[in-house]
Amino acid sequence: MTDLAVQPPETSRRLDAIDRKILMVLQEDASLSVAEIGDRVGLSSTPCWKRIQRLEADGVIIKRVALVDQNKIGLGISVFVSVESSDHSDAWLKKFAEAVSAMPEVMEFYRMAGDVDYMLRVVVADMQAYDVFYKKLISAVPLKNVTSRFAMEKIKSVTTLPIPAVVAA
Repeated sequence: MTDLAVQPPETSRRLDAIDRKILMVLQEDASLSVAEIGDRVGLSSTPCWKRIQRLEADGVIIKRVALVDQNKIGLGISVFVSVESSDHSDAWLKKFAEAVSAMPEVMEFYRMAGDVDYMLRVVVADMQAYDVFYKKLISAVPLKNVTSRFAMEKIKSVTTLPIPAVVAA
Protein backbone atom coordinates (compact mmCIF):
# COMPACT_ATOMS: atom_id res chain seq x y z
CA MET A 1 0.00 0.00 0.00
CA THR A 2 2.64 2.54 1.09
CA ASP A 3 6.30 2.60 2.06
CA LEU A 4 6.96 1.70 5.65
CA ALA A 5 8.49 4.49 7.73
CA VAL A 6 10.86 2.03 9.38
CA GLN A 7 12.25 -0.64 7.09
CA PRO A 8 14.98 -3.20 7.55
CA PRO A 9 18.14 -2.39 5.59
CA GLU A 10 18.34 -3.77 2.07
CA THR A 11 20.72 -6.66 1.71
CA SER A 12 20.89 -6.80 -2.10
CA ARG A 13 23.97 -4.59 -2.47
CA ARG A 14 25.99 -2.47 -0.09
CA LEU A 15 26.68 1.15 -0.91
CA ASP A 16 30.38 1.94 -1.04
CA ALA A 17 31.98 5.32 -0.30
CA ILE A 18 31.69 6.50 -3.91
CA ASP A 19 27.99 5.58 -4.10
CA ARG A 20 27.46 7.60 -0.93
CA LYS A 21 29.34 10.59 -2.36
CA ILE A 22 27.24 10.42 -5.52
CA LEU A 23 24.07 10.39 -3.42
CA MET A 24 25.22 13.41 -1.40
CA VAL A 25 26.04 15.37 -4.58
CA LEU A 26 22.72 14.46 -6.24
CA GLN A 27 20.74 15.38 -3.12
CA GLU A 28 22.30 18.84 -3.22
CA ASP A 29 21.86 19.40 -6.97
CA ALA A 30 20.34 16.76 -9.23
CA SER A 31 20.67 19.07 -12.24
CA LEU A 32 24.45 18.63 -12.43
CA SER A 33 25.82 16.85 -15.48
CA VAL A 34 27.28 13.37 -15.08
CA ALA A 35 30.73 14.84 -15.80
CA GLU A 36 30.32 17.38 -12.96
CA ILE A 37 29.13 14.68 -10.56
CA GLY A 38 32.03 12.48 -11.59
CA ASP A 39 34.52 15.31 -10.98
CA ARG A 40 33.14 15.81 -7.48
CA VAL A 41 33.37 12.13 -6.56
CA GLY A 42 36.58 11.25 -8.42
CA LEU A 43 35.17 9.25 -11.33
CA SER A 44 35.09 9.70 -15.10
CA SER A 45 31.68 10.11 -16.74
CA THR A 46 31.02 6.51 -17.82
CA PRO A 47 31.60 4.78 -14.47
CA CYS A 48 29.75 7.60 -12.72
CA TRP A 49 26.75 7.23 -15.07
CA LYS A 50 26.74 3.44 -14.56
CA ARG A 51 26.67 3.89 -10.79
CA ILE A 52 23.82 6.41 -11.02
CA GLN A 53 21.87 4.03 -13.27
CA ARG A 54 22.46 1.17 -10.80
CA LEU A 55 21.35 3.34 -7.86
CA GLU A 56 18.17 4.14 -9.79
CA ALA A 57 17.60 0.49 -10.80
CA ASP A 58 18.12 -0.62 -7.18
CA GLY A 59 15.52 1.90 -6.00
CA VAL A 60 18.03 3.89 -3.93
CA ILE A 61 17.36 6.94 -6.10
CA ILE A 62 13.58 7.10 -6.34
CA LYS A 63 13.24 10.14 -8.63
CA ARG A 64 14.74 13.52 -9.40
CA VAL A 65 12.55 16.56 -8.80
CA ALA A 66 12.56 20.35 -8.57
CA LEU A 67 11.87 21.73 -5.10
CA VAL A 68 9.29 24.52 -5.17
CA ASP A 69 8.89 27.29 -2.57
CA GLN A 70 5.35 26.75 -1.25
CA ASN A 71 4.95 30.41 -0.26
CA LYS A 72 5.85 31.67 -3.73
CA ILE A 73 3.06 29.60 -5.26
CA GLY A 74 0.47 30.72 -2.73
CA LEU A 75 0.50 27.78 -0.32
CA GLY A 76 1.52 29.70 2.78
CA ILE A 77 -0.13 27.60 5.47
CA SER A 78 1.35 24.33 6.76
CA VAL A 79 -0.81 22.20 9.00
CA PHE A 80 0.09 19.10 10.97
CA VAL A 81 -3.05 17.00 11.32
CA SER A 82 -3.31 14.24 13.92
CA VAL A 83 -5.98 11.64 13.29
CA GLU A 84 -7.39 9.07 15.69
CA SER A 85 -9.65 6.22 14.62
CA SER A 86 -11.90 3.85 16.51
CA ASP A 87 -11.71 1.35 13.64
CA HIS A 88 -8.38 -0.36 13.00
CA SER A 89 -9.53 -2.92 10.44
CA ASP A 90 -7.71 -3.53 7.18
CA ALA A 91 -10.77 -2.44 5.21
CA TRP A 92 -10.99 0.89 7.07
CA LEU A 93 -7.26 1.56 6.65
CA LYS A 94 -7.40 0.75 2.94
CA LYS A 95 -10.30 3.17 2.40
CA PHE A 96 -8.67 5.89 4.55
CA ALA A 97 -5.27 5.51 2.88
CA GLU A 98 -6.79 5.69 -0.59
CA ALA A 99 -8.85 8.78 0.31
CA VAL A 100 -5.96 10.65 1.95
CA SER A 101 -3.47 9.66 -0.74
CA ALA A 102 -5.78 11.19 -3.36
CA MET A 103 -5.81 14.58 -1.58
CA PRO A 104 -3.19 16.82 -3.23
CA GLU A 105 -2.92 19.03 -0.13
CA VAL A 106 -1.38 16.13 1.82
CA MET A 107 2.39 16.23 1.45
CA GLU A 108 3.18 13.47 3.93
CA PHE A 109 1.05 10.76 5.52
CA TYR A 110 2.24 8.47 8.33
CA ARG A 111 0.78 5.69 10.46
CA MET A 112 2.02 6.40 13.96
CA ALA A 113 2.79 4.67 17.23
CA GLY A 114 1.75 6.50 20.36
CA ASP A 115 -1.24 8.66 21.23
CA VAL A 116 -2.39 9.31 17.65
CA ASP A 117 -2.98 6.85 14.85
CA TYR A 118 -2.04 8.94 11.77
CA MET A 119 -0.17 12.17 11.09
CA LEU A 120 -0.55 14.28 7.97
CA ARG A 121 1.44 17.28 6.78
CA VAL A 122 -0.88 19.46 4.75
CA VAL A 123 -0.24 22.65 2.76
CA VAL A 124 -3.00 25.08 1.78
CA ALA A 125 -3.36 28.67 0.64
CA ASP A 126 -5.45 29.98 3.53
CA MET A 127 -7.89 29.09 6.31
CA GLN A 128 -10.79 28.78 3.86
CA ALA A 129 -8.82 26.24 1.81
CA TYR A 130 -8.01 24.32 5.00
CA ASP A 131 -11.69 24.25 5.92
CA VAL A 132 -12.52 22.74 2.52
CA PHE A 133 -9.73 20.15 3.04
CA TYR A 134 -10.92 19.39 6.61
CA LYS A 135 -14.49 18.76 5.48
CA LYS A 136 -13.24 16.47 2.72
CA LEU A 137 -11.07 14.58 5.25
CA ILE A 138 -13.79 14.03 7.84
CA SER A 139 -16.28 12.89 5.21
CA ALA A 140 -13.93 10.24 3.78
CA VAL A 141 -14.29 7.68 6.60
CA PRO A 142 -15.49 7.65 10.22
CA LEU A 143 -12.85 9.26 12.49
CA LYS A 144 -12.64 9.42 16.29
CA ASN A 145 -10.68 12.68 16.53
CA VAL A 146 -8.89 15.14 14.24
CA THR A 147 -6.50 17.74 15.69
CA SER A 148 -4.99 20.46 13.53
CA ARG A 149 -1.78 22.27 14.46
CA PHE A 150 -0.87 25.28 12.34
CA ALA A 151 2.82 26.05 11.81
CA MET A 152 3.69 29.65 12.62
CA GLU A 153 7.25 29.53 11.28
CA LYS A 154 9.37 26.99 9.40
CA ILE A 155 12.68 26.86 11.24
CA LYS A 156 14.32 23.96 9.42
CA SER A 157 13.31 22.01 6.35
CA VAL A 158 15.78 19.91 4.40
CA THR A 159 15.50 17.23 1.75
CA THR A 160 19.07 15.93 2.01
CA LEU A 161 19.25 12.69 3.97
CA PRO A 162 22.26 12.27 6.28
CA ILE A 163 23.91 9.36 4.48
CA PRO A 164 25.98 7.38 6.98
CA ALA A 165 29.62 6.71 6.16
CA VAL A 166 30.76 3.24 5.16
CA VAL A 167 31.40 1.14 8.25
CA ALA A 168 34.54 -1.00 7.97
CA ALA A 169 33.76 -4.70 8.29
